Amino acid sequence: MGTTPHMAVAIGGLTLKNPVMTASGTFGYGREFSLLVDLNRLGAIIVKGLALAPVKGNPPPRIVETPCGMLNAIGLENVGIDAFEAEKMPFLRTLAIPVIANIYGTRIEEYAALAERLDVLEGVSGIEVNISCPNVKAGGVVFGVDPEAAAAVTAAVRRRTAKTLIVKLSPNVADIVRIARSVEDAGADALSLINTITGMAIDVETRRPKLANVTGGLSGPAIRPIAVRMVWQVARAVRIPVIGIGGIVKAEDAVEFLIAGASAVQIGTANFRNPCAALEIAEGIGAFLARHGIPDVRRLASDRLRRI
Repeated sequence: MGTTPHMAVAIGGLTLKNPVMTASGTFGYGREFSLLVDLNRLGAIIVKGLALAPVKGNPPPRIVETPCGMLNAIGLENVGIDAFEAEKMPFLRTLAIPVIANIYGTRIEEYAALAERLDVLEGVSGIEVNISCPNVKAGGVVFGVDPEAAAAVTAAVRRRTAKTLIVKLSPNVADIVRIARSVEDAGADALSLINTITGMAIDVETRRPKLANVTGGLSGPAIRPIAVRMVWQVARAVRIPVIGIGGIVKAEDAVEFLIAGASAVQIGTANFRNPCAALEIAEGIGAFLARHGIPDVRRLASDRLRRI
């Protein structure tokens, strides 16, 4: 009988027992899945995106199924930082795995204020920064499409926290490597990518958009090849860990990202279809390693592939 493969990975100052995390916005605040999944067998949980104040989100319809994926325009609905601390953290503190808070804002000052609050919040191990949000001071230009704005947000958060800092990159850019390098230089400990791709669906019978918001974020297996390509590009260009996101529904999908250079992965849309997806994928990665005689998950990233 062979030995059990080593599954632990390091992301900034965090050690994950396996490389599978849950993606923000697809797993609630953790408790919602706790009756279905042994959360402590996951690598980490990333909670629903947080703002300084509660946000109701967009009017319905907010989700539309598409071929091999879905469009969502939830509008970053969330309970706000105060309710998160008072109502969500008591449960999250009972977990034995890292809990990572995802944050967003419309001004750099909002990101900084959130980071300062979370830095002293017991039970939060790290912060993931969503830079796919409009900068109201720059006429609504999304932070994540401009290297200087992305770096400014990252630097502001870095100054307010010593906790592990992950920056989540938007794919809706001309050069994702340039953005990645800018936030690495500004102090990010790791990068996660990709966020959703902007899309649109129309009801041909009514001749109206299917989403009340008109456009939304495309996720699911349809975007996986794009995500793998971007992870490969970024992983060979930066020195910090990369976390792959995009259409992972089975272990082999996750392994594809790991081979491309990701240190870990996040499971998103698959959670809606199968609440146990993240756990099954983690177990499947271990089985893949054992089947191929690979003793350590970190050896999946191929130096030869990075040099292509």
